[in-house]
Amino acid sequence: MAARKPPTERQRRLGAELRKMRERVGLSLTEAADMHRTDRTTVSNIESGRFGVSSDRVRVWAANYSCPDPDYVEALVEMARERRAALPNWWDEYRDVLVSAVLDLAELEHRAVALRAAQITHMPGLLQHEDYTRAIFEEAVPALAPEDFERKLTFRLRRSEVLDRPGAPQCTFIIHEAALRMRFGDRQVSRAQLAHVLEQSTRDNVAVRLLPFAAGGFPTAGGSTLYACGPVTQLDTVQTDTPVGSSFLHAETHLANYRAVLDRMEQRCLGPDGSRDFIRVAAKQL
Repeated sequence: MAARKPPTERQRRLGAELRKMRERVGLSLTEAADMHRTDRTTVSNIESGRFGVSSDRVRVWAANYSCPDPDYVEALVEMARERRAALPNWWDEYRDVLVSAVLDLAELEHRAVALRAAQITHMPGLLQHEDYTRAIFEEAVPALAPEDFERKLTFRLRRSEVLDRPGAPQCTFIIHEAALRMRFGDRQVSRAQLAHVLEQSTRDNVAVRLLPFAAGGFPTAGGSTLYACGPVTQLDTVQTDTPVGSSFLHAETHLANYRAVLDRMEQRCLGPDGSRDFIRVAAKQL
């Protein structure tokens, strides 16, 4: 028998939402199993994302839990339908060669209806020019083997295709001045990267906001943040980068706090036109 594939972050999220729904009505696993006419182990496995769940079952469980939010239920039904359909996605080509966190990030970006990203020392991944990305990967420790280097590079560049797909998410990219000044590669690479950001900023679905040094300090100054908006607020997700990999957060308190963080950062940013002017000046100074 083939080994069961580990659940993706999106599959775990669907299970976690069903668990939250159960806990909101104060039911134990055993009580929920009796209500759904199944066993405790099945409920536990579905809530952990280890077992799939049909869209019909999601509707039944939501009704049993008296969930009052039809838009939220329909969003969960769609998540269940996606898994059952099992249609191949472009990131599935990398499932056996890249860590699951980067695949989960690509899916998160693909499914989002809107994205808010904040970058301090790197350009946002979705706005990176190929030569700039190469220069970043050349700094990897330990050094990447040639085949891994090209694989990661191709994957990073393909992620940016989400900006071109039908129904592309509305994106706001907060870029700190430090990312403009931090040089990866030579001057030519840096100029090409800034020109690429300026070009991408003219898209209808892309807003680039520059946070200058003069704006002072702000929360989470030490890292990057991606806030992916789901079809309903309850299904938003925050992705953060850490020295040991990616973290995905979706507790209601975390979501509220990160929305406040990004709101505060945007308040201190230059407007879209002022941001482009600032980037043009920085490019001339290289």
